[in-house]
Amino acid sequence: MIQAPARARFSLVTRLSALVGTLLVLGMLAVLGLDALFPGRPLLVACLCLAGLLPVAIITLRTQVQPILSLFRALEGTVDSYRDGDFSFSLYWPHNDELSDLIAAHNRLGAVLREQRLGLAQRELLLDSMVQNTPVAMLLVADSPANPGVIVYANVAARQLLAHGRKLEGLALGAVLDEAAPALREALARGGDGLFSAAGMDQGEDEEVYHLARSTFKLNGRRHELLLLRHLTIELRRQEVQTWKKVIRVISHELNNSLAPLASLAHSGAELVRRGQVERLPQILQTIGERTRHLESFILGYARFAKLPAPRLEACPWPGLVARLAGQVAFAVEGELPPDPAWVDPAQIEQALLNLLKNAHESGSEPGQVRLQVRRAQDQLRIDVLDRGSGMSEVVLTQALVPFYSTKRSGTGLGLALAREIAEAHGGRILLANRDGGGLAVTLILPALPGPSTG
Repeated sequence: MIQAPARARFSLVTRLSALVGTLLVLGMLAVLGLDALFPGRPLLVACLCLAGLLPVAIITLRTQVQPILSLFRALEGTVDSYRDGDFSFSLYWPHNDELSDLIAAHNRLGAVLREQRLGLAQRELLLDSMVQNTPVAMLLVADSPANPGVIVYANVAARQLLAHGRKLEGLALGAVLDEAAPALREALARGGDGLFSAAGMDQGEDEEVYHLARSTFKLNGRRHELLLLRHLTIELRRQEVQTWKKVIRVISHELNNSLAPLASLAHSGAELVRRGQVERLPQILQTIGERTRHLESFILGYARFAKLPAPRLEACPWPGLVARLAGQVAFAVEGELPPDPAWVDPAQIEQALLNLLKNAHESGSEPGQVRLQVRRAQDQLRIDVLDRGSGMSEVVLTQALVPFYSTKRSGTGLGLALAREIAEAHGGRILLANRDGGGLAVTLILPALPGPSTG
């Protein structure tokens, strides 16, 4: 590849100095020539020199300065273009001087801005494509004094869900919601995130479940709110099917484990009666009774979980509740019991704590290390069931409260799930955490509603 020869570099100062020097030399030569033509007449020589050289100097200087002024105007125009987002311009300067360096830097800046603008446009196109094709309905609403609650952006899912595919940009959110399902209006009126059910929102009549998420932020100095509507019905139905399959597997497994031995024992008993060997019948009948009671307990556990009634709150003194629990399972009370009674459903709380205490004994903990601690902190009751067993792995901790999940060979996965249902029915929650030094802490947090003092 043949490279063009490099141009000689003349700085702007050198060029202007050469021009001024040339004009001075011409002036001096003109003065000497005119002085020889008109000796002894200096005034005439001066006038002739000014008349001849001044126009030449002005024309020459304008010829040299005019391209520089044009370049400055071009620079001003390209800067205005950059401010307007147009980076397609570049400039040219024929001379190899300081201005050529400035133009080269300016052109490099323009090239970088063009590349960045192209990359940004491609990312915006990709983002818009992703947002438009996501199944989550997205609405961006701007609030301004002139137009409060105006929709400035809506993706395809939002247009299909709320306007049968029509454009939503520029419409007031309130006007769009007037034609939407009442459940959506109520969910927005409540504020915050949450689930709601509605019929017919997506051109259907079946009850559909949606999740509403909302967030606020400032964009270009104006407050905006982003609304996200996610259709959860399909996912919930899929989870429901999986749950039913798990329930059926657990029940089928337990029934098979109980009915097969019962059938075998019944056959053995009938054979012994036929032979007249009845001395082993009491043992066989006792085993049949034990298996039947186990099966009955198993079925009652599922029924209790499925038909948990709303709690009937009443004042429940702690000494009586702890005494009833101590009659069924061994544990130690850590610390003092609150002097005021708990305002709970006694039967449900007793069942929940009994499940937790039995789980603590089945964790591998020493019986003497199973403890119950009750504390009242402001408007909440904190009930801790503590053990020194093997604790739980991170995976088990995240799944332990899910119904029918169990790591025990013969477990039903209902003990913790039932305790969670009872806590949430009382307006509380349940927490699981591994203890320092080994073991598990299961905490019931319940509202400490006011009740009569026991003194």
